[in-house]
Amino acid sequence: MAAKVLLALLLDVEDTAVTRQTAEALARVGTLAAVRLIALALAEADDSHADWMQTGVDDALAGADILPDVAAVCVQLAGDGEAAVRRAAVEILAWTGGAAR
Repeated sequence: MAAKVLLALLLDVEDTAVTRQTAEALARVGTLAAVRLIALALAEADDSHADWMQTGVDDALAGADILPDVAAVCVQLAGDGEAAVRRAAVEILAWTGGAAR
């Protein structure tokens, strides 16, 4: 249930600020489940939403004292059972600079 709500927030058609803030919050959490939600949404997102998700991830990684290892999680997700998640994980990995710590 929570995953569906978070996906809806990431793909909010009314307000892309919600998209950015949700992506930022999930990236700050940085767990496999959180980053997978970003990847799932990215797989469905239009270019505008994808840009706002990237901004949210960038903001999370730039503003954190202790950075979650989003890159390492993306490397794990590159082996996910869903092709769309794998493709999106590679894109998110590129957003992080592509280097797992």
